[in-house]
Amino acid sequence: MVHIENLVKRYGSMVALDHLNLDIREGEIFGLLGPNGSGKTTAINCMLALLKYDKGTIRLFGEEMQPDSYDLKRQIGVVPQNVAVFEQMTVRENIDYFCSLYVPQKAERKKLVEEAIAFAGLEDYQKMLPRKLSGGLLRRLNIACGIAHRPRLIILDEPTVAVDPQSRNRILEGIVELNRQGSTIIYTSHYMEEVEQICTRIVILNHGRSIASGTSEELKQMIKTGETIVIEGVDLKEEQQEAIGRLPHVFEVTYSAQKTLTVKCTSAQHNVVRILNYLQEQNAAFGRVLSELPTLNDVFLEITGKELRD
Repeated sequence: MVHIENLVKRYGSMVALDHLNLDIREGEIFGLLGPNGSGKTTAINCMLALLKYDKGTIRLFGEEMQPDSYDLKRQIGVVPQNVAVFEQMTVRENIDYFCSLYVPQKAERKKLVEEAIAFAGLEDYQKMLPRKLSGGLLRRLNIACGIAHRPRLIILDEPTVAVDPQSRNRILEGIVELNRQGSTIIYTSHYMEEVEQICTRIVILNHGRSIASGTSEELKQMIKTGETIVIEGVDLKEEQQEAIGRLPHVFEVTYSAQKTLTVKCTSAQHNVVRILNYLQEQNAAFGRVLSELPTLNDVFLEITGKELRD
C-alpha cells in the first residue's frame, strides 16, 4: 500500500531522511518508532506530499504520490499529534466539516458523520464546543474528524498523548476496530506498550534510516537482553556484585542505593536459580524477586543506543 524507496530529505547541511526504504502492506497496523529527530514526522509529511524531498520514490496504492494527487489523498485520513479542530464549531459541525472535504454529497456525509460520532463515543457531546471537552474527549474528536470519510489508509501521530487511561484504552480499541473494518494504520507513539499491544509490524527509525523492522517478537530476538532479574532488599559488597557479573549468561549488573540488584541476562534457562543459589551461598538475605522478559522498550533502548554509539 505504501512504498518508499531511497528517500532523501535535507534541511541545509542536516540530513533528515537518509535513503529511507519502507514498505507498508495493506491490512497492517504499522508502528513507526524512533527517538525525537529520527525522521518520523518528516517521512510522514513527504508521504503526504506536504514536503518536497531531494531524492527517492513514494508510491501510495500503487501510484506515485504528487502534491496534486487528490484521488490518492481522498483515500487517506490524518490524525495529527496536535489537536486540529475549530473552536467555534460544535463537535458535530467539526466532524461534518472535515468529512465534507472528501464527501460532498450531503445525504452520504450525514450517515458517515453519525457513524464517526458513534465510533468515537461522542453521542452525548455532539452539540458541545471543543473547549468544553476533556483532553480524552478532545482526542477522540480529533480522531473522528480524521476518519469520518472512511479512508483506506489512516495515519495516527501520537493520538493518546496526555489522555487518561480510560480514554487511552477506548482509542486503542477503536484503532483495532478501524483496522478490522479494512483500514491500514500507520501509528506513531512514544508509549511502547501501546505499540506492542496493537501493531502487527514495527519499524524503528534513527538518523533518518530504518535500523530494525519486524513484529514485536522478531524485534525482541534482535537484542542481547533475554531476561531482566530484579532482586530487592539485598545487601551486597562490591566483590559480590562482580561475582554475579561473572555468572553464566549475565552481561550487566547494577546495584542501587536502595539495595536493589538488577541483572540482565541473555536468553537461557535457570538464570534466576543461578543468581539465587549464589546469594544463598553468600548467606545474603533478600526480599522480592522479579523476572521480566524483554519488552519493546528494551528493544528500542538497546537498538537506538547502539546506533548512537556506532
